[in-house]
Amino acid sequence: MKTTPYGSKKNRRLTLPLLVLFAGATIISIMTSMSPDSLKSSAQRSQSVPARQRAREAGVAVGVLPPGQLNAITDVAGVRVGHVTLTRGDNVRTGVTAILPHSGNLFREKVPGAVFIGNAFGKLAGSTQVNELGEIETPITLTSTLNVPRVADAVIDYMLALPGNEDVQSINPLVGETNDGYLNDIGGRDVGREEVFDAIRNARGGAVEEGCVGAGTGTVAFGFKGGIGTSSRKLPLSLGGYTVGVLVQTNFGGILTINGAPVGRELGRYYLKEELETRTSTSPGPASNPDGSIIIVIATDAPIDHRNLQRLAARSMLGLARTGAAGSNGSGDYAIAFSTASDLRIRTAANSRNQKTAAALLSNDAMSPLFLAVIEATEEAIYNSLFRATTTTGRGHTVEALPIDRTLEILRKHDALAH
Repeated sequence: MKTTPYGSKKNRRLTLPLLVLFAGATIISIMTSMSPDSLKSSAQRSQSVPARQRAREAGVAVGVLPPGQLNAITDVAGVRVGHVTLTRGDNVRTGVTAILPHSGNLFREKVPGAVFIGNAFGKLAGSTQVNELGEIETPITLTSTLNVPRVADAVIDYMLALPGNEDVQSINPLVGETNDGYLNDIGGRDVGREEVFDAIRNARGGAVEEGCVGAGTGTVAFGFKGGIGTSSRKLPLSLGGYTVGVLVQTNFGGILTINGAPVGRELGRYYLKEELETRTSTSPGPASNPDGSIIIVIATDAPIDHRNLQRLAARSMLGLARTGAAGSNGSGDYAIAFSTASDLRIRTAANSRNQKTAAALLSNDAMSPLFLAVIEATEEAIYNSLFRATTTTGRGHTVEALPIDRTLEILRKHDALAH
């Protein structure tokens, strides 16, 4: 269980044992810098031993487009990700994840952005201004449902404290969520200012940690342990050479399908199973519940504005559908997309009201390869969130990790693995 390294502030709530053993998991956190101030959350610098493979490493090759070098949202140059994971006692299994489109002052250099809503059962703060103005002006943060106001407040504090923002009178924090109340004491609202600041300040490029970390610490997907997952796709130079990266926070239900194979059905864990077998459970588990939500964050270096970013975000729902999501009444399904193209930055300065961009935007016809890229990257990111997650116990419940060996047997049976 690892987060990004913390600073030196003390937090009396997070003096935890170094080893947290979950039922069925074999994850051991290996700590460094073992000073009291360094032991902030469930971990800081850690390595999973042995690591659960990502989907592609296990032979699950999704689609036809190649992934980027890291197969992560950070393949889009400049994008950074930070996690803070909170695992305390028997009931706290939560956290926060921050995605930064670039390393500068986002309020002074906004990026084009858009939000697409698949189903609006959620508390996505800041979405209306993003879609009205087509701009994102803060880090994108993901957390637990009841922590949205606390995280938004902390993001405002962070932005107002940045040099150059002393006279700012309006900040639009963009905060997504899924409900982790099955495994986490959600009413405790444990993510606060310090955790948010740490996630933002320690966000970085490179490999992105997946599974039970950050905002994915207490989530459940398809009746198995969900979490954070990421993937990317790189277009060939003949199509512009652009990169699309996706990061997901998975916490929803349905009938798990991987590369077209009916994995959830053959594992005997899927939505409506009990009703179809004409028997009723007195205490239905997470597999019987399709509710929960997913947040899909999409980054690209392609020069596209709000309108085509919203179209790109809409296509991510096709990737979600490929995994067998049920799209239930109680699932908040949101996609947030942004472009890192430097020519499209919205630079806020004095007397800038009438500035115009000279950037050349992609045509509508040029969007089709990007649409396929986001579909494939979203699908694979969801699989990675499951493959990398580990069995977790909290609030008296245990949610098992996806059994990878059995899953691979099913995929081989249906010829759904790479040859």
